[in-house]
Amino acid sequence: MNNTLLQKTAIRDFIRKHSVPLFFITWFAINLVQAAGTELLDDEAYYWIYSKYLDWGYFDHPPVIALLIKWGYALFPNEFGVRLPVVVLSTLALAIIHHLLPRKNDGLFFAIACSLAVLQIGSIIAAPDNPLVFFTALFFLMYKRFIEKMSLRNAVLLGLVMALLLYSKYHGVLIIFFSLLSNPKLLLRYQAWIAALTGALLFIPHLYWQYTNGFPSVHFHLFERNATSYSLSFTLEYLLGQVFAAGPLLGWLLLWAAFKYKTANPFEKALKFSMVGFYIFFLISTFKGRVELNWTIPAFVPLIILCHQYMLNHQKGKRILLQFAPFTLVLVLAVRAYMLLNFQPIDAFPKDEFHYNNLVAASIYKKTNGLPAVFINSYQKASKYWFYSGVVAYSLNTPTYRRNNFNFWPLEDSLFGKKIAAVDYAYINRGIRVTPIEDADSIITDFYYSFSKVKIDCNKTREVTNNVISNYALTVFSEDAHLKAYQLPNIRSAKIELWILKNGKKYRRFPTNIILSNITEKEQIIYATFPVKLAPGEYIARFGLPSALIYPSLNSRTIRLRVY
Repeated sequence: MNNTLLQKTAIRDFIRKHSVPLFFITWFAINLVQAAGTELLDDEAYYWIYSKYLDWGYFDHPPVIALLIKWGYALFPNEFGVRLPVVVLSTLALAIIHHLLPRKNDGLFFAIACSLAVLQIGSIIAAPDNPLVFFTALFFLMYKRFIEKMSLRNAVLLGLVMALLLYSKYHGVLIIFFSLLSNPKLLLRYQAWIAALTGALLFIPHLYWQYTNGFPSVHFHLFERNATSYSLSFTLEYLLGQVFAAGPLLGWLLLWAAFKYKTANPFEKALKFSMVGFYIFFLISTFKGRVELNWTIPAFVPLIILCHQYMLNHQKGKRILLQFAPFTLVLVLAVRAYMLLNFQPIDAFPKDEFHYNNLVAASIYKKTNGLPAVFINSYQKASKYWFYSGVVAYSLNTPTYRRNNFNFWPLEDSLFGKKIAAVDYAYINRGIRVTPIEDADSIITDFYYSFSKVKIDCNKTREVTNNVISNYALTVFSEDAHLKAYQLPNIRSAKIELWILKNGKKYRRFPTNIILSNITEKEQIIYATFPVKLAPGEYIARFGLPSALIYPSLNSRTIRLRVY
């Protein structure tokens, strides 16, 4: 009996003495298991295709996530490999946050980390948010060292981390901006300018990529994502979502504690400005459209530190946190089990992305006889089918959808003139529910063509009178391959079309007077005239080029028509 008690005491002492490394080892191990056993989410498969075409930029995001997936997948060509680098970075991010705590209470830190359910489950997702969180934590570490000692070395390292922040996700600029706003005297220090210059120089390759491609990311994130009108639901969903993201049970407590904490030095002030600034910035963004839950994830870094510092001196909040953290852990474990195990998808989760992907891919493969697949308006489904079937897949983006990186990759060129199977989005939805899909439609086309990479530039706003648009100047940017294809017999008489949208769906479809065979130069200004026959009001419109399918490609940015 005494030996048993001594062993138990020794185990408790060992755990108490080594609680921090044991916590991080456990965190890392659980996420490794989760990463290996959970099928990819839609966006993860899309970023996996990023890694096949490494570049300095992509339509949606900067390139860090592509590079990470490239490394991991080279080691393990499966879901585990896709996620391995992200799991490593997310664990390191948490370790840096722990290191940044001015005063440490390890039990309190563990409780806060375990209360952030989104942080636990999201740490395995191979998406830009995880490297952004890591480089946010690393930025604050380097910023703290920089303001303590403004050496040339620390300035260059800070600039390097700022560049990596931006290469992870554009939201990183907010961390830099609000940190500077918290300490404007930095503008008087030449070391700060060296840091800024270092970051700017390292970011030039991405800026050049944006320039050569017409700044697609800038236009998409600042303009194309805007809703046509404001809805109160945007703001309410955002506010409730942020409380939930901070913790399904105790998010309100963590946010309250972090906001209440009074900063004691420039480093903590930078944390507070960044956290509050992030939440306010995206609150204002709800007036332009819906804000995704994950956009504010970098605010978790200052949130954890500030909340921890506040609760060190407030026993009531600390006691509530310690009491309820185990319940959050139970909820997280239930979600993890649901993701891992082969459950029938739950109807409450209409976008269940991590079950039956292999089965769906096999069904589509059988239905299409393994032909290259062209999906309609679904870059995510095309990406996931490619990952799980090994068959090249392409997303034809139409005027009712939006552009993405399938408009830039050479995939369309490789499919030109080949036999393909067109797969409709609804087909995949039925597949995910594992209902019979033998009767689902797929169209076999012997000679495929589309022109998604052609860009049509025009005025963003156009006023229309007498229901006729006349002399509308369109600048058409083509390539040599396009110019040759325009002359093929089955294509040469096709016309550029104008699609009018209402609530995101097709409302009217008008052919212009522009015939493809009349486009003979790589950059050509053509004047379009066509009737629109619309009632007076404001409309959203986009231009498209015909394809081998019944759908045209999307070839212009959004246009606003005012009909009088």
